[in-house]
Amino acid sequence: MRILVISESINIEDSSASKVNVALITNLKKAGYQIKVLHFSHKKILLKDIECSLIKENKFSSLYLLSRVFRVFQRVTNIVINPYLEFLFGFSFTHSNDTNSIAKAIKKESEFSPDLIITLSKGGSFRPHRAMLLLPDLQHKWLAYIHDPYPFHFYPRPYNWVEKSFFHKEKFMRSITEKAKHLAFPSLLLKEWMESYFNEVSKKSIIIPHQIGDNVPFKELPVFFKENEFTLLHAGNLLKQRNPEFLIKGFLQFLDKNLLAKNEIKLFLIGHNQEHKALLNQFGDHQNVIIQDYIEYRINQNLEKNVSVNIILEAISEISPFLPGKFPNCVYADKPIIILGPYYSEVKRLLGNNYHNWAEANDVDAIEKIISNLYYEWKNNPEKLKLDRKDLIEYCSEKYLKKAIDAIYIS
Repeated sequence: MRILVISESINIEDSSASKVNVALITNLKKAGYQIKVLHFSHKKILLKDIECSLIKENKFSSLYLLSRVFRVFQRVTNIVINPYLEFLFGFSFTHSNDTNSIAKAIKKESEFSPDLIITLSKGGSFRPHRAMLLLPDLQHKWLAYIHDPYPFHFYPRPYNWVEKSFFHKEKFMRSITEKAKHLAFPSLLLKEWMESYFNEVSKKSIIIPHQIGDNVPFKELPVFFKENEFTLLHAGNLLKQRNPEFLIKGFLQFLDKNLLAKNEIKLFLIGHNQEHKALLNQFGDHQNVIIQDYIEYRINQNLEKNVSVNIILEAISEISPFLPGKFPNCVYADKPIIILGPYYSEVKRLLGNNYHNWAEANDVDAIEKIISNLYYEWKNNPEKLKLDRKDLIEYCSEKYLKKAIDAIYIS
């Protein structure tokens, strides 16, 4: 099968979405498909043994000119006008110009003659999806991958908010669900969540979880990591809704009750954290709490493989339908995962209702208990501190991916 992948970005350092896009593309190749990638990464990027073409922004259009005029206007006047333009037109002039650039590049791929076209995006952009809406002759081959809820007023609390252009965005997502031949979601809970808003989701959807990517050589570990310590790692962007306060309190409560552990235990919080600077600054000098901004992806991967425990922190909410992009890496690392999030969570669903290392994100006592149990397991036999979930490794591998893709192709 020949698959054309349209990815908004394949630059693994620009977002978690780009990381999972690259992992998915890599595993499509490993599954035996003939792959070609068109990407809008704004720079040339090569993936091993995969044909990749950079989509260039069209700088000779009225939309491009308008986008630059309004960008300069906003910078000079300090007046943010884009939300009002999106209220009128649905999208910014930049978004529309980018979309047209992507659509033009797709049209030129007639020689490749794909059997399937997969669109991958990042954040709330969905530029490749919007480009495919401009190409009705190709929609019978289109698999639209929807990585998160959309529009933003359809997010679960506390992530949800209402854009000025919400009615345009809702119409846009409805068009995707109606026009695409197939829809794919990284999470069963996300598929069910979106199904409650868009009827077509129930008729044409498959689950393709985020993938375990290439096992590339890791970069050396950072200097703050010491072997023979009990280490807990939260790696990833601490969004406003992902509050680390209760994790830190649970960790410090454990230390208060286990004074001897202070010489051999560390909590690492690695990733962008601007939304919680005031809180985290209180612990900047704490010998057991190590706070770092974003570090290179391959170094993070190495940390995930070498720490004692990985942590997935979710929002305080009733439900978390997201599958975090780092989940496959944490599974592959084969270390226990502490899940801090709601009862109805895709991560919790995958690990099972009987999984012990789960707590609500604001339950300090439960967090302390989990850390205590894992610490004493580590003290007794660190070699046995494993996740040991070969089923989830396969679920996030090219084997499951091939089954999912072949099933829709045959149908």
